[in-house]
Amino acid sequence: MLLSGFCESFAIFVIISDDMRKIVECVPNFSEGRDREKIERIAGSFRGRDGVRLLDYSADRDHNRMVVTAVGEPDAMKAAVLDAIGVAIETIDLTSHSGGHPRIGAADVVPFIPVRGMTMDEAVELSREVAREAADRFDLPVYLYERSATAPHRENLADVRRGQFEGLAVKMASPEWKPDFGPDRPHPTAGASVIGARQFLIAYNVNLNTDRLDIAKAIARKVRYSGGGLRCCKAMGVYLAEKGIAQVSMNLTDYTQTAVYQAQEMVRMEAARYGVTIAGGELIGLMPLGALVDTAAYYLDLDDFDQSRILESHMME
Repeated sequence: MLLSGFCESFAIFVIISDDMRKIVECVPNFSEGRDREKIERIAGSFRGRDGVRLLDYSADRDHNRMVVTAVGEPDAMKAAVLDAIGVAIETIDLTSHSGGHPRIGAADVVPFIPVRGMTMDEAVELSREVAREAADRFDLPVYLYERSATAPHRENLADVRRGQFEGLAVKMASPEWKPDFGPDRPHPTAGASVIGARQFLIAYNVNLNTDRLDIAKAIARKVRYSGGGLRCCKAMGVYLAEKGIAQVSMNLTDYTQTAVYQAQEMVRMEAARYGVTIAGGELIGLMPLGALVDTAAYYLDLDDFDQSRILESHMME
């Protein structure tokens, strides 16, 4: 799966290197990982469109979640994302939804990442345009988060999503959790959406050779920054019923401060305390080439290794 991430990262460079158009990446997460027809309909919103390239999409039954990765020009991306949100609202009913991943909405979180020719401020403005139009078009409450947040307590996605869909009505009754756009009540089946702009994030999971969820949760508490662990690391323990194993699911919000290999090795170290080994790693979506290079250099004990030593880097010049 890491190799797939490398290939797609290479594809991103090829896509955006031909001219000086503004390019934004969007990595929307939808609360559906089991129904293939729904998954394909959502992904189809990004296919066959001028100015947008669908790079990757993946779904997981245990998390009951899908993640889409697309790059494109801002206006074209805005239209594709709004169509995808519409499909999610039409097809996903959270009143009968269950899964291992926290969620408050059918179109749960929609981050925009500036890739080339765009500033973070422009990505923030794009996220706000999408949020405003989604609220108006679908009668959907929308929160702004990360760089787009309108208050400090709304920056962290985990804080916005705390209470999940089931607790959303009570949460929204509090003045401090009034949505940024849309009605002051949850959509009856689609909940709310969280939209914003941020830097690149790597979603990386480590599977454990145990079925004990309590061990995965204990490891996650030690690894995540809020528990005194790695900076720019969010982590939680999840049980994967389909595989019969537990998993430490992580978001690395800045790989230049916490590398993938550092997260992997800390999970390995903490797991050893319980006599548990690592069964494998899982990349969700894509990762930047630089993150893969750092990890390869660590595990291969390479000195003075960077992207300039990658063959394909010279082929792009």
